[in-house]
Amino acid sequence: MRKDEGVDGDAQRISQMVWMLFMKIFADKEEEWKISRKEYKSPIPEKLKWQNWAANEDGLTGDELINFINEELFPDLKSIHPTDTDQSIIIKSVFNDTYNYMKSGNLFRQVVNEINKINFSNKNNEIHIFNEIYESILKELQSAGSSGEFYTPRAVTQFMVEMVNPQIGESILDPACGTGGFLTCSLDHLSMQTNFNKASLKIQESIRGIEKKPLPHLLCTTNLILHGIEKPAITRGNLLSVPYDNWNTKNQVDVILSNPPFGGQEEDGTERNFPVQFRTKETADLFLSLIIKILKNHGRAAIVLPDSSLSGEGVKKRIREELITKCNLHTIIRLPNGVFNPYTSIKTNLLFFDKSRPSNDIWYYEMSHPEGIKNYNKSRVIDIKDFQEIKTWWVNRTEHQFAWRTSIQQIKEKGINLDIKNPNTSIEEITESTHDILKSLRESVKISEKILSDIEKLFN
Repeated sequence: MRKDEGVDGDAQRISQMVWMLFMKIFADKEEEWKISRKEYKSPIPEKLKWQNWAANEDGLTGDELINFINEELFPDLKSIHPTDTDQSIIIKSVFNDTYNYMKSGNLFRQVVNEINKINFSNKNNEIHIFNEIYESILKELQSAGSSGEFYTPRAVTQFMVEMVNPQIGESILDPACGTGGFLTCSLDHLSMQTNFNKASLKIQESIRGIEKKPLPHLLCTTNLILHGIEKPAITRGNLLSVPYDNWNTKNQVDVILSNPPFGGQEEDGTERNFPVQFRTKETADLFLSLIIKILKNHGRAAIVLPDSSLSGEGVKKRIREELITKCNLHTIIRLPNGVFNPYTSIKTNLLFFDKSRPSNDIWYYEMSHPEGIKNYNKSRVIDIKDFQEIKTWWVNRTEHQFAWRTSIQQIKEKGINLDIKNPNTSIEEITESTHDILKSLRESVKISEKILSDIEKLFN
């Protein structure tokens, strides 16, 4: 694809690859559905099916292939009328905002022939194979510039799902689902429970997600199909654009797991969908106020939030007050540096709460790096094993070097500031940390002075 003049950068190359993978996966799945469901009828016209134009390596190529893609395949798939079948709705949602970037039919044929080597209809290996592809795509997106997305490490996702413990029959929502990490992890969690049947309506209708960008939406939809979700589970859109007052008990959910976008701002006017007291352009704060609203009574939630959402006055404070008044915020896990590298160095937290009663005591746990590691990075990412001590502590909580409990009265006395520092950190540790920072700054100054000296020499 890099040889094709029409593909401009990694983001377009990945988008191109993903829609082609989707069509191959969908074709392989249709073969299964024809066997398992005699009444199954494909929403894709015969001529447009993958097996009728792509499966034969000696099939269409060159200008003939590109003309077919641009003039027949895409226009017809984009104009498919969503019938009452779930698959037609999925196809329509996927191709509404998908494009063909390749211009060389010969290179296109080579890509198609490579994809055809993968068999996604082998039930024992299909998810494993796609997971490998999926992980490599996410790594590629890290270098896709501003088109790249913000992805939650699998270990963080798995830990949050395990602690919230969603059950079969509960509705599970990620209001900013990205590529679907929380949803597929929830499905894996449900699959370990008694009487799990991925084909049952209980499972098929329990998974819900909303994603506003086309590429992660396509990745999420593809991944869920391979996890056995055949109903349209992912909505293309922005949940923040739905008026706050539209949410009621009929459309609330049991479980919310999410890493809502933070550090950015929504487009002008979005905040007017919210009550005056919650209006802001900071996405993390808008999502927090919305999650409180759409969680059912006795529902459970776990979300990722930056330090900036835990403190601050005005709207931020009013949203935190809503949280501790309407919900039982029982646990805050303070993550160490580098968890979200290379996306951001912003300090982040995992908030766990339920809608059972107002908050009382809040437990904090300051997660540290594993022994011998100063920071997480590309070569050493966070692993689920790194959460083992917290998982042990979770079921039998005691205060110690990294864990402490703060009463809601103390929180209120501090102006509803949830950014509580570890009271058990010793002065020596703080001093040592300060020395490290000063040493690093001195080294940076020396490097800067040398660079300035070299620049001055060039102009003298």
